Amino acid sequence: MEISASRVKELRDKTGVGMMACKKALQEKEGDLEAAGVLLREQGIAEAAKRASKPTGQGVIVSYIHGEGKIGVLVEVNCETDFVARNVDFKRFLKDIAMQVCSASPAYVSREDVPAEVLERERAIYKTQAASTGKPEKILERIADGKMEKFFESVCLLDQPFNQDDSIKIRDHLNEVTAKVGENIRIRRFVRFQLGEDLEA
Repeated sequence: MEISASRVKELRDKTGVGMMACKKALQEKEGDLEAAGVLLREQGIAEAAKRASKPTGQGVIVSYIHGEGKIGVLVEVNCETDFVARNVDFKRFLKDIAMQVCSASPAYVSREDVPAEVLERERAIYKTQAASTGKPEKILERIADGKMEKFFESVCLLDQPFNQDDSIKIRDHLNEVTAKVGENIRIRRFVRFQLGEDLEA
């Protein structure tokens, strides 16, 4: 199937993926823009999974100040090489992550970072809330599971909806950038300061 240059450009503008990859995805999906976008996202996830074990010894620490100095964010994002650390897409991703931390105020990078005692406490609260409805134990576990997913979305950066496109999560955005730059990328840590707020609060 012949794909027009304007169609390829439209998909590139939407996804940020290279022209050749966009053309190939459109050909594979017979010109369907949405299906081609999904395919590129899936390929990004697969590429990110392949690269996940690669060491990330380079990277950048970026700062973001918001509200005339009322909120400040520091984020460290690592990559494999200094070349990618200077890449425009990587730098744009850094800014995206800093703005996400500023606006959504996550407490952890990933759900693996949440302490076991916090997980136990939250699950106990949700089970107690669900038990008040009189539902059977099996249902209580499912209700608690659902509420735990919502909890992860609120406190874990990688599980949060991306504030510039809430149809994807930060994890998806990370995978897309990983596929685009061709290196493993890791959000290592962040800190968010708010004027007058105790850092440990």
